[in-house]
Amino acid sequence: MNPQAKTGSPIDLTPWHAVAADEIVRRLDSNLQSGLSATSVQQRLEKYGRNRLPEGRKQGPLMRFLLQFNNILVYVLLGAGFVKLMVGLWLDASIILAVVVLNALLGFFQEGKAEEALNSIRNMLSAEARTLRGGETRLVPSEDLVPGDIVLLESGDKIPADLRLVEVKNLRTEEAALTGESVPIDKTTEPVAERATIGDREGMAFSGTLVASGRGTGVVVATGANTELGRINQMMSAVSALETPLLRQIKKFGYAITAVIAVVSVIVFAFGRWVREMPFVDIFQAVVSIAVSVIPEGLPALITVTLAIGVQRMAQRHAIIRRLPAVETLGSVSRICSDKTGTLTLMEMMVVSAVTGRTTYSVTGQGYAAAGQIMKDGKPSGEDPVLTLMGRVSMLCNDAELLEQQGVWKVEGDPTEGALYPFAAKIGLERQAEQSAYRRIDIIPFESEHKFMATLNEDSAGKQMLLVKGAPEIILEHCDRQQADAPASIQREYWLRMSDMLAAQGERVLALAWLEQPAVKAGSLGPADLPKNLVLLGLIGLLDPPREEAIEAVKECHGGGIRVTMITGDHKITAAAIAKMLGIGDGKTAITGAEIEDMDTATLQERVRDVDVFARASPEHKLRLVKAIQANKQVVAMTGDGVNDAPALKKADIGVAMGIKGTEVTKEAAEMVLADDNFASITAAVKEGRTVYNNIEKAILFMLPTNVAQALVIMVAIFVGFTAPITAPQILWVNMVTSVALGLVVSFEPHELDVMQRSPRVVDLPILDAFGVWRVVFVGLALLALTLCAFFWMKEKNASDALARAVAVNALVIGQIFYLLNSRYKVGSSLSLRAHLDNKYLPLGIGAVLILQLLFTYAPPLQVLFETEAIPLRIWPWLLLGGFVFFLVVEAEKLIIRLMRSAPGTTARVRTV
Repeated sequence: MNPQAKTGSPIDLTPWHAVAADEIVRRLDSNLQSGLSATSVQQRLEKYGRNRLPEGRKQGPLMRFLLQFNNILVYVLLGAGFVKLMVGLWLDASIILAVVVLNALLGFFQEGKAEEALNSIRNMLSAEARTLRGGETRLVPSEDLVPGDIVLLESGDKIPADLRLVEVKNLRTEEAALTGESVPIDKTTEPVAERATIGDREGMAFSGTLVASGRGTGVVVATGANTELGRINQMMSAVSALETPLLRQIKKFGYAITAVIAVVSVIVFAFGRWVREMPFVDIFQAVVSIAVSVIPEGLPALITVTLAIGVQRMAQRHAIIRRLPAVETLGSVSRICSDKTGTLTLMEMMVVSAVTGRTTYSVTGQGYAAAGQIMKDGKPSGEDPVLTLMGRVSMLCNDAELLEQQGVWKVEGDPTEGALYPFAAKIGLERQAEQSAYRRIDIIPFESEHKFMATLNEDSAGKQMLLVKGAPEIILEHCDRQQADAPASIQREYWLRMSDMLAAQGERVLALAWLEQPAVKAGSLGPADLPKNLVLLGLIGLLDPPREEAIEAVKECHGGGIRVTMITGDHKITAAAIAKMLGIGDGKTAITGAEIEDMDTATLQERVRDVDVFARASPEHKLRLVKAIQANKQVVAMTGDGVNDAPALKKADIGVAMGIKGTEVTKEAAEMVLADDNFASITAAVKEGRTVYNNIEKAILFMLPTNVAQALVIMVAIFVGFTAPITAPQILWVNMVTSVALGLVVSFEPHELDVMQRSPRVVDLPILDAFGVWRVVFVGLALLALTLCAFFWMKEKNASDALARAVAVNALVIGQIFYLLNSRYKVGSSLSLRAHLDNKYLPLGIGAVLILQLLFTYAPPLQVLFETEAIPLRIWPWLLLGGFVFFLVVEAEKLIIRLMRSAPGTTARVRTV
């Protein structure tokens, strides 16, 4: 790998945007007329390295695969498999090993794509660049560029390195992917303040961005890792993805299970060996049986299936999950940090306001689509001759093209000009008819130096008119009248006040003017020919409007206790105004990137508690904001579509990228991609995430009581001194077959009605909280009682051990089936048929388990394998009655809990219904 610029070199530290253009040429020892010599280029290549992003060391496939096993639950499972090998249960050990390997392969293939984000950034670099070298214009590979090279830019070029502009001609660059700006940026050669944010460095052109229009010349000031794109690449490399809340909880749960197994095994072994004086082999097998019974072997598979079902449901809601654990993380989200441009907004400019000398109008619609109306005082406006003239100027003094391709609007040219066509269409004008009626005969093109555009048009009778649009302060200088029924004297204070009002609403303001029969000569119009006696028609305000569905989604998030925060590269006033339209913030309070830089970590952590709008934010600012929010114990989802969002997306608990307008870099850094670029899809995905966690919690509360009951059965047998009612192979059958088959039903549980009205769950709580422990112990003891009653009832009838154990196992499974009905509602009542009709997999799961139990009981090969006997038919009604009584006992416990929680003064926290 070629060396990059030294860390302490002046190239890294100099704020080139604050240095005058001629001074930069001198400092870099370059020449605007001839560029660098071949010798100088070679010397600088050796010093600074090639203009490409460095590749870090990557883990090999084998190491990535082995790291998938670095999980406490996997260790517990492998331990269980080893124990089963020790007692000769080869088939059981193979099943457990298959589950572990399957989970590892799933994680391996998903994580294989994670680091492709860096490759996507590298691919953004331009392949070739036009440079001056040795006095000649040459096309050279971009990776051969060095600081001091003179680069020539034209419309459509991808900028190959960070450039300090020294000459511009109407140069505008598209920087949305890097800065979040929704419109192209006018470039100048003037220096700006040293602390200016990236979006305000108008004298710079950044690597990886595009030239939207015009021409320019720039001096290369940074290459490779020293460019703004390179800094983002370095941030991406430095950011490590967080462990999801569920994985953290499962890890703690695994440690707890391991500790319980160890303690119980030691106690039981000591009691059986030295108190009961059991033979070593017998007590060792008993302890192994307890360990086997306590380990929830089917839980990893059950969690994986539940997450996979969540992935499938989210895909139907246009949310594509790239990493499986991210499904549940969505359900834990307490704050969504969203980029503005293209995420909360359409990334399409639109006229939203129009002001005439008498009236202020609002304009409805969505982006570039022509559907919408001109509204006055909340009602459709009538005909207004001045509005008609404003529409005509908008349509004819315009060089953009607006095209609809497969239902998506595309603008060729300036997005601001593209937005003027639908505005004119809403007034009632038709483009072809206007262009035919008023032929263009001359033009003064828009340039950043004079900030206006004018066209000279002529009707069929030869009557000419000059149509003008531009910056309000410039147009006002050239107007001496304003349009009414007849031109009247201009009220400058009124227009300046209205311009300030629109700007305060975050709108980009344009002034429209005209002049009939102007005293100008067609064919040689220039900026200096613009008359000083124009007639002002009015002002229009444009912005990138909020998505209608995003407004509803933000409202739903707030209802679910989720804060929505806007982090954008756009201007402070615009950001605050758009945020207010979305229901975020008060429309005034916002913090800029410069203010973030002035804050230390503790201050920023405090400010993010009560501020939800952040503007002019660079990639570093976004990353700091995500870290500050996470430090406040919040689970953060970060959405975005530009390269500037990628580091923050990777650092967030869950990164959400836009699938249509998002860059490949952002998609690869994210855990979730929105196929429809719709913020509302995030809300739907959060709903699915919450349901996934609810179902995992229900599955754990369903499986563990059975494990506890099995362990207690063996422990009671040892402590009291009677024949074990259930053997180790029978325990494995219940754990791996019936428990999983019934547990899978829980994975398909639908949404609970109030799932989006609850507050986000507290991620620091263990997956099995105090109530969960109580439920596991209570149901475990009830299942123990049911199993022991069935076993001793058969022994009283002089049944053999094989028959008594067969009855005990079936009693346990029947108890599980009834408990599945209890488990569908954590504390809500299950005592109605309607409560069990919304999960179509419920009867399928129960039916599958009944078939398996009949095979277990009556199939001769399984009778031999599990040492059981066929159960007489007269026994079954009693087993079903016992299961129903058990069901009523659990329902009584739920009723008591409901009554306790509804009592006055009760503050118990309920996480699910």
